[in-house]
Amino acid sequence: MLAIGVILFSEDRRVVPKQVYSQHIYCGNSEYYAIKKSCCTSEIQRIQLSFIELLEQIAEFEKAEFTSSSKKPIIDITKPKLVPINEGGTTELLNKEILRLQQENEKLKSRLKTIEIQTTNALDEKSKLERTLQDLQIDQENQQDFIKAHDLDDLENTVAALRDEFQKTLNDQTENQKSLEQNLAAAKHDLLRVQEQLSLAEKELEKKFQQTAAYRNMKEILTKKNDQIKDLRKRLAKYESED
Repeated sequence: MLAIGVILFSEDRRVVPKQVYSQHIYCGNSEYYAIKKSCCTSEIQRIQLSFIELLEQIAEFEKAEFTSSSKKPIIDITKPKLVPINEGGTTELLNKEILRLQQENEKLKSRLKTIEIQTTNALDEKSKLERTLQDLQIDQENQQDFIKAHDLDDLENTVAALRDEFQKTLNDQTENQKSLEQNLAAAKHDLLRVQEQLSLAEKELEKKFQQTAAYRNMKEILTKKNDQIKDLRKRLAKYESED
């Protein structure tokens, strides 16, 4: 704190003893330190500056009083009468400033308490929101896991059903192929057997036909016709050579 010298005077403009001034300053300092202890930490520096400005104003006031009083004659030196501290403007101004600072301190304390309550409520609300968000995230993850597991089960069941159906179809095709191969082999055997039977039947038929009279007559007629054709070709060739 800035140290400022203050001089008090009696009614006859004599200097007030140091002890009275010290008591006055000590009283002011006590009130000041009492205020200082009750103020919020964040406002201490500003209050100190305000108090220093107040002391400077007091010093200026006392200096002006001392200058104006030095030009006036001393009325009575033998009977000095001290001016009561509460009658001076300095004490009244100091008390007003202290009262103002106390009121402002109470306002600040009330505001600080309100802010603390609001901050606590905000932190509680933030914690609740964070817990709610975490719960929602957990629920979402659980739902996603459940959906994934459910979808995975459905997919596995679908794949298993398709695999079974494919295996059944493959088995059916294999059985059909075997059956077709067997039927084809049987058909080939039947065809060979039928062809053999047909050949035998044709031979038997030809043999029987050759043994009939009609076959013999037809054969004789065909032989005669062939001989006549051969004779005609020879005669024709002879005539062509003579020409």
